[in-house]
Order: sequence, then structure tokens, then C-alpha cells
Amino acid sequence: MHRAIWVAVTGAMLWLVLVFASCACAESRERVIHSFTGGMDGSAPIGNLLLDRAGNLYGEASSGGTGHSGVVFELTRDPSGQWAESVLYSFAGGSDGESPVGGVIFDQSGNLFGVTQNGGGDGCSRGCGTVFELMPGQNGHWTESVLYSFTGGSDGASPDAQLILDGAGNLYGTTQAGGDATCATGGCGTVFVLTPAQNGHWTQTVLHTFKGGSDGEFPFMASLVFDATGNLYSTTSSGGKFGLGTVFRLSPRKNGKWTETILRAFQGGSDGASPAAGLTLVGDILYGTTYGGGKQCIVGGCGTVYQMKADPKGKWTETVIHRFRGTDGIETLSTPVLDPAGNLFGTTFEGGSGLCGVCGTAFELKPKAKGNWHESVLHDFGSRQGDAGTPEGGLIVNKAGKVFGTTALGGKEGLGAVFEIAP
Repeated sequence: MHRAIWVAVTGAMLWLVLVFASCACAESRERVIHSFTGGMDGSAPIGNLLLDRAGNLYGEASSGGTGHSGVVFELTRDPSGQWAESVLYSFAGGSDGESPVGGVIFDQSGNLFGVTQNGGGDGCSRGCGTVFELMPGQNGHWTESVLYSFTGGSDGASPDAQLILDGAGNLYGTTQAGGDATCATGGCGTVFVLTPAQNGHWTQTVLHTFKGGSDGEFPFMASLVFDATGNLYSTTSSGGKFGLGTVFRLSPRKNGKWTETILRAFQGGSDGASPAAGLTLVGDILYGTTYGGGKQCIVGGCGTVYQMKADPKGKWTETVIHRFRGTDGIETLSTPVLDPAGNLFGTTFEGGSGLCGVCGTAFELKPKAKGNWHESVLHDFGSRQGDAGTPEGGLIVNKAGKVFGTTALGGKEGLGAVFEIAP
């Protein structure tokens, strides 16, 4: 979706250089801590990083590796501050999966879980994707198990978002396709849960099948989030009343079914359009981003950051807290994250002052008085030779306030990078 939109608007980019002559950029202390080579270490990381208690980073590269189908990797830092990558698993591209995206998560036993967009069973042209588990063993060896292979039918296809885990060990996620075949691409997407059984097998249950139209369609990189009462929240990139995406809630019922409620249907104007990421819930406030809409710096808008809150009667109201202008970024694919002080962090896929082929920004939003927010560009990607560029995932903040993320391009070989930004 996003690459097609980008190609369509590149002709409108030149005038941005003249219109946006300045950028509210903070002093950048960014450095590339790993450049992917496209060999055994992988290439094109797409998704979020995971930080463990020891300060190690875990992530996925969507291609490369010994099987040329992507890897799960770990980055560890030595006392001198240098980082080294270890490949935990290299996908073969068959039944074990292909193109890991979204990011991985830990359970309490130290096992990793994630999804691959392709591979698995025989459905779809390259397989319909998998949910996998990596279990640590002796001598740093990890063993992969495919927990579920999607068929492309009613169970869904092409998962591309980070999973979440509940207290009972169930895994929840979304697929951007499959489900109801009324959508043109063979399904509008699903929300699913995987439940472990005592024999080591997992059972998949579809909680909601998107049908297009008013209930939304195509949850794109749409990770889920729970509230305190067990409701699930996320977004769809299209569909809804205006066809430009939704924010939805799924509420469990006593009979095991789930009820969908549309909390917001984006209109494509100043409120934003086409959310291509999940949500963050803090207290009773949802935070999210849209890929388009907002300021009309390009055709369709440069995207927004928004928050949503319910009134005592349960009516949800959206407030846009930032509209991207071009030099501070264009088109975000990241779920915003908050630090303990309430500051928001995220990335934009394109834009920045350079407006080059390997660009994008990392940004911070600080809350101010009367509901206002102040934006700072933490780093303008592609601003130097060998820099990271084109982030397709979000950021993660450690206890020291350092920010980490991945970019699908850039680095020494131009095949993607992991970066660090010091406060």
C-alpha cells in the first residue's frame, strides 16, 4: 500500500523543498549500531525492536539469511559500547515461514513469538504466512516451531503485525488479508487468537472477520492492545464510513463471541486518513498515527498523530495532536510509544529535510499546557553517507532515555540498519 502511494506522489515532491525551508530539528546524536549486509545477517528489517532486561535488542529482518527468507536476530553490547549481531534463526522459506515482519515478543519463559508474512502451507502464491515460536537451548541455539500456518481462507492470510500475549498464554494478532472473500484481494483481513493445548498444539480462532464497508478492511501492520476489562483495540487502513480507515474495538461476550464497535472512521481531511499501524493505550487514552491526511503538503496529506478518549457516556472523540508538514516527516507506519514522562516517540517512512530516496525521520512529541504538543525531529535520516533510512517500524526507549529502531534501507550497504539515538 505505502509504496504505491509514494510512487504516485513523487512528482509533487520538488515543490516541498521550496515551501518548507526550515525544520524544528533537535541536535541529533544518532548512530548506526548495525548495518545489514544481505548475507547471513539478513536485510530489510521491518517492524519493532524488543528490549530485554539486560539491554539486548531483538528484531527481524524480512529477507536475507542462509535461506534468503529472513532472520530473527539479537544485538548485544559490550562494555565499550559496540554492538554485535547474532542470528537466532534463519528462515528457509518453506513450511517454516518466509519474510518475518512486525517484531517479536517474549513470554515469561524466555521464548520468542512472531509472524511471517509468507511461507507456511500451500495456500497463496508464496504461502499465506505463519505464527512461530523460538525456544532457547544450549550453546545459544534456538529451535523454531510453527504454531499455525494460515490457509488464506476464512482463517486469514499475510499477518504483518506484532503479536500480543495475555495472562493465560494466548496469542492475539491480525491478518491484513483472508477472511471474507468479498474484498477484491481475496479477503478483508481478520483478528485471531491462538490458544495452547496440553499436547503442544495450538488452536486458532477468528475473533472478527472484516467485511469491508463500514466495519473496516485491511488491518495493515495493525498490532492489538488490551484494556483493563479485556477489550481489544486496533485500526484498519481502509474501509469505514468514508473508506479511509477506522479505529475499532472488539469486546468479548459471555458466549465466546466478540462484538466490533467502530470508534472512529477517518475522513481524509485534517483528522487523518489510512492508519497503517496499531495503537498505544495509556490509562483511558488511545494514541495512534495515520499514514495520510492532515496538512496537504502532498496529495492526500503527510499524516498525523492523534489521541482518542471516551466521555462518560462512552462516546469517543479524536484529537489530532500533530500534523506532519513534510520536512518533519511524511507518512508514518509506526505505532507511537510513550516514555515515563508522557512524551510520544515515533518514525515517519519518508520526508525530512533531505527529501531523498533513503529518508524519513524519528520524532518526539512533548505535552504542553492546554492540550498542546511540541514536536522535535530527533533525527533526519539519510543526512549523511551510510546513515540509516526509511523506517517502517516504531521506536523503543530504554531506561537511560536512549531510543532504538530499525530502517528498511540505509546503512553501509543500503540494505537496512539498526540505529540508536542518545538523549
